[in-house]
Amino acid sequence: MSVDWDDVSYVISSQYRIGAMERLAEGPTTPSRIAADLDLGIAHISRALQGLRERDLVELLVSEDRRKGRVYGITEKGQQVWTEIESEELAPAD
Repeated sequence: MSVDWDDVSYVISSQYRIGAMERLAEGPTTPSRIAADLDLGIAHISRALQGLRERDLVELLVSEDRRKGRVYGITEKGQQVWTEIESEELAPAD
């Protein structure tokens, strides 16, 4: 399956989406953990995750009803997009 460049563009146009994808590529975690790891605001991370979820790049791994401790993971499509971003060096270096 070839990568959707619209998805690549969508991810790399936001530091919050880049950060969330990079962290989720390491394994499932919560929005608060991503925010803490990246020293970014939780509201920004939550909004980024929602957008990534709408594009099927990340998924909620717990019940939709859960408000605290929501664990997200990267989807297969998301992993392909992240691999392309890394291989083309499209994410800014730390």
